[in-house]
Amino acid sequence: MKVLREISEVREARKQCRSTLGLVPTMGALHEGHLSLIRNSVAKCGETIVSIFVNPTQFGPNEDYEKYPRTVEEDLKKCEAAGADYVFLPTNEVIYGTEKPLVTLNVDKELTSVLCGKSRPIHFNGVAQIVSILFNIAQPDIAFFGEKDYQQLTVIRKMVSDLHFPLEIVGVPTVREASGLAKSSRNRYLSESELAVAPNIYKVMNIIKEKAEAYRKENKTVSVESLENEAKKMISELVPGSKIDYFEIRSTKDLGRNEDLSDDSRIFTAVYVGTTRLIDNLYIGK
Repeated sequence: MKVLREISEVREARKQCRSTLGLVPTMGALHEGHLSLIRNSVAKCGETIVSIFVNPTQFGPNEDYEKYPRTVEEDLKKCEAAGADYVFLPTNEVIYGTEKPLVTLNVDKELTSVLCGKSRPIHFNGVAQIVSILFNIAQPDIAFFGEKDYQQLTVIRKMVSDLHFPLEIVGVPTVREASGLAKSSRNRYLSESELAVAPNIYKVMNIIKEKAEAYRKENKTVSVESLENEAKKMISELVPGSKIDYFEIRSTKDLGRNEDLSDDSRIFTAVYVGTTRLIDNLYIGK
């Protein structure tokens, strides 16, 4: 496995690639969810490049950019063990230069004013910016993203379609702990007591999914809002000290608002457990 630090090195590696190139963009602090992305790329592509870059433009003023975990040496070992051929490890200067960029991406509010975008208004512009830069630098045939960040995946798919990037986007299912808690770099912030109750978020999501399926099976109409309110009450009881950012049922296709489960639906949630913000989603069908 080769570590590449300059754009010219990545482009030379791309030039030498004689088969399908897969890209796995990450911010490091790799866990099993990231490794699943890498393994999917290795299985599907002739060569795989993993990027590790904590992107400053997707963090708001009071978010955790400075304290975001950086475990480069450990990450490199994991990438090699998972079968990556290259790791792109750029600095801020390599990606953004030393002057403020004149051209940035602005994602339409239709996709970004809801869910995570409601409390993180600049986040998805920053995501689109760095992902488009990485696509331009590496020129992959396929790029792999986790379904845990489903809103992000939706934004990236739309960006690729709108800007005619010549590549395929593959969403990889969420990897979970045995408890059901979605794997996340931020899980390391949780205390022992918080780790004990955090899996109840996923438990509540499954309860709501079962209720939705039961209503559909009996051809009964149910208010989505009533299911959401029931879920919020359960989370408040089962995850003491938590603060719910959102718990919503929306369209899987375009994140549009559902009123009665008539669309192809997915549960989306973000909950602060202590000071740690955990996101998750679960497909509930139609």
